This record gives sequence, C-alpha cells and structure tokens, in this order.
Amino acid sequence: MHSALKLFSAGLLAGFVAFTTGCGSDDTGHPSGTLISISVQGEASQAPDTAHLSTGIVTEAANSNDAMRANAEQMDKLMQAIKKAGIPDKDVQTSGISLNPRYDYQPNREREIVGYQARNTVSITLRKLDELSNVIDTLAAEGANQLHGPSFSIAEPEPLLAEARNKALQQAQARAASYAESLGTKVRRIVSISEGGQGGMPRPMARMEMAAAQDGPSTPIARGESSVSVNLELLFELEK
Repeated sequence: MHSALKLFSAGLLAGFVAFTTGCGSDDTGHPSGTLISISVQGEASQAPDTAHLSTGIVTEAANSNDAMRANAEQMDKLMQAIKKAGIPDKDVQTSGISLNPRYDYQPNREREIVGYQARNTVSITLRKLDELSNVIDTLAAEGANQLHGPSFSIAEPEPLLAEARNKALQQAQARAASYAESLGTKVRRIVSISEGGQGGMPRPMARMEMAAAQDGPSTPIARGESSVSVNLELLFELEK
C-alpha cells in the first residue's frame, strides 16, 4: 500500500517572554543576556497502516442459560470466520462478555423480567488495510450483529514523530531569529529544550448494528490520514 507522507506546518503556540540582564554570559556560563521562551507544535501526517475494530454477537432468550448458549454457538462461528480471514491470534482479543436481564416496564406495576440478553465482543487489529472492507463484510455474513469502528493508527509512529519534531525545531529557530532581528540582537544559543505531550490525532470510531451481508457492493472504507504532533518549549539566549 502506498503511504504518502505529508508534513504540516508547525503551529506556533505560546510565545514570547523576554527580559534583559545584561549582555553576554558570566564566567559560570549562566545566561546573562536577553532570554526568549518560545513554544511550538510540529505536526506530521500520513495514510494509516493499521485498523482497529470491535465486533461481536448479541443474543436474546427467555432464560439466561439459553441466551448464553445461543451466544456461544454464534460466537464460535464468528471466531472461525476471523481465523479464516487470516487474522493472527495475537490480533484478536476478547473485550467483553455480559449477561443482562430484559425488563417489561408497565405503569403502576413492578417491573418484570421477560428475558435475557447475552453479549460477547472481541477487538481486532487489522494490519492489511486493503482487506478491511472484505473482513467487515465477512463478519456480517457470519452472523456478527454488532460492529464498532474502524479506527485507524500508525503502527510505527516514531519516524513520523521525528519529522514533526524537526519541523517544530526549525520553526522555533526561525521565530527566535525574527525576535532577535526586531530587538537589534542575534541568537547566541539555545539554553534549554523541553518536549511535552505527543500523540496521534484521534479518528472517531463509528458504531453500527450489522445485519447479514447481502449481495452487492462491498462496505466502502475511507482511510483518510493519521497525524502525530510534538510540542516543544525552547529557551533562547540573545546577545548584542
């Protein structure tokens, strides 16, 4: 799958703190010139390479045992379908099993249990996005009646984070040089760099109730792009 990398211009957030304590540095190497604090955010983006879904079976019956038994039978078929789709065991994890009573609510009457609902859900990580549409259709055909997702991510974000970090640093240096020019000084050195929180920009996870797949077009999937960002706080020293 072709993955086109795109760098966004870093957002320049907070900005400018300057104070003068004289020019140059003292004998201890401590800053003694004008100090400027600059906060920047670098962002980079590329097409995602990993998808996450949650799928499962919901069954109902008059008593709890029947609800759980029917759920187990249908869930076994779904798990076999997941295995046949080529998804390795390490990428399939049970995320929830529940059994709840269903009540009949009538005015001026005590609520009454009329049945039970059983639910079994698994989380799936799919690393071959070209197969995503087919996997979703297969899950529906094999009886899955719940689907949450997909959400997308980048499996190895560090190279993209490095690009975002480099972009943020370049923007901070350019901003410091601009301040120095306006003040009639020059940038002497970077006193400190602090990196704040970072991470991917989330994509909303869709939720839908699924019925058995019918003959027709495959489920359409739009991958979009996933982004990461890096926040830097830099302290520059200026001098005459």
